[in-house]
Amino acid sequence: MTTVSALDAAAGEAVAQAIAALAGRRVAVLTGAGVSTDSGIPDYRGKGAPVRTPMTVDQFLASETARRRYWVGSHLGWRAFAAATPNPGHLALADLESRGLATGVITQNVDGLHVRAGSRRVVELHGTMRRVFCTHCGQVFDRRDLSVRVETDNPWISIPENVALGPDGDVLPESTEGFLVPACSVCGGMLKPDVVFFGEFIPAEKFREAEQLVHASEALVIAGSSLVVNSGIRLLERARRRRLPVVIVNRGTTRADARATVKVDAGTSEVLRALADGLPAID
Repeated sequence: MTTVSALDAAAGEAVAQAIAALAGRRVAVLTGAGVSTDSGIPDYRGKGAPVRTPMTVDQFLASETARRRYWVGSHLGWRAFAAATPNPGHLALADLESRGLATGVITQNVDGLHVRAGSRRVVELHGTMRRVFCTHCGQVFDRRDLSVRVETDNPWISIPENVALGPDGDVLPESTEGFLVPACSVCGGMLKPDVVFFGEFIPAEKFREAEQLVHASEALVIAGSSLVVNSGIRLLERARRRRLPVVIVNRGTTRADARATVKVDAGTSEVLRALADGLPAID
């Protein structure tokens, strides 16, 4: 159990204020990459994060060379990415939902850790690395099955013991020479992971699902997101228009600190656990 007193004085006071603001309200939760750093998956923008230039959707779709580079790097990072396990923050959110205190989780992450932690209502805004689909016929494949096929087609490929894993499960490969890019086993079409690439829009129906979750709630907690991505700001504004309390939990500043009811500048794992332990049951 993480109590308020286990945090430093400033964070402990902020958590106490957050508990007071959220008590008696059903909460929607929006999470970003900072929630998964304690599971070994790095943040794009957190302190100490390496500078990365993720592939855009236009690059992926237009260039066979770019797709080869993507699939090599994505495969090299897949095992480490898939081996990550939910941390106390993920488990705390599943606990809040099971007790009827949270309506669900909206996440910008593609790692699937909220689902594995036991959260039942999870809106994956940016998709999931668990699935791959054919851009031609629409056939969907399990990433685990595709990984086996990639290694069968490329028996020479080796998985480094230590890889510079990215938030999307990608690594920068040393070489892509000779790599056979996987194709759809049904029609031979181009395969694409079921994730929103940079430069690609979040599907409208997925964002509506996130809006509905916020609308069904009486408060909003934003955890581990710097709110650089506009979808997060849009959901925050939906909550503010209804005058709902908004609690932001993040190490360092975000784009919306001034708009929060309470800002907790601390790690998400310990703060989410403290919120789950401190919030009373709703009558």
